[in-house]
Amino acid sequence: MKYLPLSSKDRAEMLDKIGVETIDDLFASIPEHLRLTKELNVPEAHCEMDILDSFNRMANENTSFQHSFIGAGAYAHFIPTIIDHLTLRQEFFTAYTPYQPEVSQGTLQALFEFQTMMTDLTGMEVSNASVYDGATAAAEAILMASRIQKKRNRVLVSGALHPHYLDVIHTYTDRLDIDVQILEPAGNQTDLKKLEDALDKDVIAVVSGYPNFFGEIEPLETIAELAHQHKALCISVTQEAVSLALLKSPGACGVDIAVGEAQSLGVPLQFGGPYCGFFTCLDKFKRQMPGKICGQTVDSDGKRAFVLTLSAREQHIRRAKATSNICTNQGLMALRVTIFMATLGKNGMRELAQQNLSKAEYLKKKLGSIAGVSISQAPTFNEFVVDLPLPADKVVEKLENAGIQPGLMLNHFFDGRSQQLLVNVTEMHRKEALDLFARELEAAL
Repeated sequence: MKYLPLSSKDRAEMLDKIGVETIDDLFASIPEHLRLTKELNVPEAHCEMDILDSFNRMANENTSFQHSFIGAGAYAHFIPTIIDHLTLRQEFFTAYTPYQPEVSQGTLQALFEFQTMMTDLTGMEVSNASVYDGATAAAEAILMASRIQKKRNRVLVSGALHPHYLDVIHTYTDRLDIDVQILEPAGNQTDLKKLEDALDKDVIAVVSGYPNFFGEIEPLETIAELAHQHKALCISVTQEAVSLALLKSPGACGVDIAVGEAQSLGVPLQFGGPYCGFFTCLDKFKRQMPGKICGQTVDSDGKRAFVLTLSAREQHIRRAKATSNICTNQGLMALRVTIFMATLGKNGMRELAQQNLSKAEYLKKKLGSIAGVSISQAPTFNEFVVDLPLPADKVVEKLENAGIQPGLMLNHFFDGRSQQLLVNVTEMHRKEALDLFARELEAAL
């Protein structure tokens, strides 16, 4: 927005038009004891060059690491330059909610393509135009399942789901008639025995990570089968979307609702957001799906056209009866995801996933050969738990001094895991970095 200064004459004319004498008169409705009558304790104005120097000095105080192996739901993948170049074109960058299809065909088509790609990736039948993030998607999936299963009131959630996702689920359901039961994991996976024992006719749905928070590939087909034996729905939650280019799709595993986080697909880390939650389901449940759905049709001349579809009026005016109180999708982030997947194509997506898997397996083998280090043999994608012979904080301190962030200390989230690290590897890590990590860890121990 341009800065348009006002002269004293301009201000006087505006005040006269409003019908007051001074600017202070505009605040007459505020009680005097609530008005600020003294100067704020802020520094005086500086020139732009001094301000930029000040910011640079502060930035240089940040600790920089040569290599980082932290993932845990936020993944550093390579983003081709074309993603920024196309996404930041002003027709995309300034676009708003496409309620008027006659002026929003480009935006609507981009969202339609996003939906198509997400159904391809998840193996599901219907996708919406995105939600805020993966955690929001997980919570919304539970609310959707409860609308489908109206006579039931319990949800079984794997304790191997991301702790932040669990927090958001609790926030969403805390004041609702939904009993969320967290099943403590067996090691780093869903405890199938506890799940089987907890299932009954009151269970709305079973929620499982895929891969889960610890990076392990859950037996999703078995979980879905157990859920369906009791007529409960199965919800999969994927925090690392790249994995779906290699794993058996949630749809092929028998999942009813597949949701997750698409940040890995062309969205930078940017201090935690904005991200892009994806939300897909079976066709028979689409009318209970939250958020926007873009559809393809034809106009009066028979030409292909795109519109918002299956959007109930309650979504906009009778909020208490809406499928969700989120009516905003992550349009700009969904656009990035769409361009990213279109740029790589199916073969490129598979190659990207294969690189992640291969490099993670290489590092697992290197670290597992170090005396005192133990790594689970369960299948993983690009993230895995490392058991150390020393407290993790001591190891992390030594490696950080060598310029390496070795992973996430699991005692931040879980008791009894003070000697464990959650380590992530992506295509961004070259072999030299993986070898350096192994050497420095061995030296630290």
